[in-house]
Parts: sequence; C-alpha cells; structure tokens
Amino acid sequence: MQFTDAVTVSGTRRTADGYLVAEAKAVRTGIQLYLGDEVGKPEMRVVRVYRPEEEVFSDASLQSFTHAPVTDDHPKESVTSDNWKDLAVGEVSTAAKKDGEWVWLPLILKDAKAISKVEGDKRELSAGYSCDLVWGDGVTPSGEAYDAKQTNIKINHLAIVDRARAGSQARIGDGATWGVSPFTPDHKPTEEKIMTLKTVTVDGIPVEVTDQGAVVIGTLQTRLADAHTKLSDADKAHQTALAAKDAEMAKKDAEIDALKAKVLSDADLDKKVQARADLIAVAKSIAKDVKTDGLTDAAIRKAVVVAKFGDAAVAGKADAYVDARFDLLVEDAAKGAADPFAAVVKDGLKPTETNNSTAAHASMVSDMSTAWMSNQSKGAA
Repeated sequence: MQFTDAVTVSGTRRTADGYLVAEAKAVRTGIQLYLGDEVGKPEMRVVRVYRPEEEVFSDASLQSFTHAPVTDDHPKESVTSDNWKDLAVGEVSTAAKKDGEWVWLPLILKDAKAISKVEGDKRELSAGYSCDLVWGDGVTPSGEAYDAKQTNIKINHLAIVDRARAGSQARIGDGATWGVSPFTPDHKPTEEKIMTLKTVTVDGIPVEVTDQGAVVIGTLQTRLADAHTKLSDADKAHQTALAAKDAEMAKKDAEIDALKAKVLSDADLDKKVQARADLIAVAKSIAKDVKTDGLTDAAIRKAVVVAKFGDAAVAGKADAYVDARFDLLVEDAAKGAADPFAAVVKDGLKPTETNNSTAAHASMVSDMSTAWMSNQSKGAA
C-alpha cells in the first residue's frame, strides 16, 4: 500500500551553482490516524496505524531514502528510471539517519522552477512510500492502542507540496492517485479548502461536523465508553468483595451463636452440678469404695454395678442395661432391701437338706428371673 507523509522544508541555502540545499524530517514513528476508506476499511471511521521504531529505522528503510528523487507535487505513478527525467527536480543527497522519532533527510533541489516555489510558500515535503499494512489490534510500548501497523517501509520519492486540504480530501500530497496521508486535529489548512460535513450523534443530538471533527468525537465517545466499562467493572468487583465479606461475617456470627448455645446458664450449671453431686452420693451409698474421680456419669453407674455384681454382670451389655441395673440398685437402696442375687453371689451357695433342695432351687430361679422388677411389682403379680 502507498502512503504519504508531510513535513516542512527548513534550513535552506543556495549553492554557487544556484541549487537549493535543504533539510527535512519525514516518516516518524508512533501512531498516526487515517480515514478508514483510504486504507481499505470503509466500515471503520478512523484507523490507528502504528509505525514501530524497528521498522522506521531499519537499515532497509533508511537506505531506501538514499538518492530518492524529489518531485514537484506527487506524481500519479511511482517514480522509476523510465520517468525519472520528467518527474524529478532534485534528490536526497546523502543517506538518511535517525533524528529522535523522525528520519532526517538532506536534500538538494536542482530545478529552478521548483526552487522558486520553495522559496515562495510551497515548503512542505511529503514522502511517498510503500509499505505492508499488517492488520490486527495491538498496544504500543507506551500504551497506545492501534488497529494496524506498517512494515517493510520503502521510500519511492519526496514531493514538494502545498499545505493539505481539509475534509474528506485531507491529503498532504496533491496527487490523489498516490497513497494516503494521515491527518492531525491541529492541522491548519489554507484558505483554499474543500469542506464536507458528516452527521454524528452526540447524546442523542445529531451534529454536522467535518471528517476530522467526526473522528475526534468518535475517539472521545470511545474513550468515554471505555471509562464507563472500567467503572462498571470496578463496581462489580466492589459488590463481589462486599458479598464475600458479608458471607464471611455471617459465618462468624453462626459460629458465635453455636458457641453461645454450648455455654450453660447459671441455673443450668447449678442443676448440672447438683445432679452430679446426687449421682456420686447415691453411688457411694450403694458401693462406698467405688472410685468416681474423673469418670463420666455413665462410667460411675457402671462402676457401681460392677462393684455390686462383678465384671461378669456387665460384660457385653449395652449402656441401657447397665443403667437399668443401676436404677434397680438405687431403688433397693432407697428401700433398704438387700439384693437377693447379690447376697447369694457374695455368700456363695450353701448346702441344704435333700428334702428342701427342690424348693431352694425353685426359689433361687424365681429370684433371679424377677430381680429386675421392684418389690411392689412382685407383690402385684
């Protein structure tokens, strides 16, 4: 694709032979704006083209300036050996070099008419060059977004031109068939200008502006939309953080409530202490030597039953069975009655007369089978 750039000729001086030696800067690095329809993207209002430093100052690009022809206005075609004699009015005298973000060019003009124009008011110089336009969104090292970038920049010629026209014809180069030219908001057109207007909508109100105005407004609208998006994203992140914090606090509150539920009130604590004291007192009244320190309530009841009946009485038995045996002991202790089974086990079996063996056996079996019942229940039976 063919492009043009514009700079102002400066530092001019005449030689003894009447030639005009001048200096200029052309083809800078960075971002430049182009109208979309001029770079093959009519669907885009403006295209941000990036010129990487490594492309602008590459050896191949700088060498292409050497002895490049200087023309009076942009020709309708590239300058070649076939038309050079008809088109050239001078040339780049020596090799170009880097000068900040620009390429510095030493020129020499040899055509009297062209020299006269430069000494008048025609002092802009427009570089006509070809390059590859690589499309793709990106961000420059300085943080500027772009839509495409230039590579393989090769100079064809440098044209002496009038100042750029405005509107959709905003070209530094006068030759409409040669390349495309960037535009800048601070460009100052001459009185001779071609103005075209476009209608853009700002906050719902249609406004007629120039192409440059439309580009500036579009850029500002894009930046405003980006700012709104960032603000919305920040608000969402804030709301998410608040929700997470609320959830964390709710969890802590639940843990506190659970801990509170485990804490006994003074009345409940008194009841628990009294019940424990009552259990130990009853246990000691049934089996005075039983050890209760460090034992749970269930372990104390079991120890009492073992003390009265031995380990065999609770071996393999469920806690409910042990509790029932303990309750029977409590009832018997309250009545002052001795446990017949315990007495038999404690005193051991004694021989009886043969005539009473059957009756004794029957009595023992009866006592053992009804030991779980209270005396009152036995009487009712």
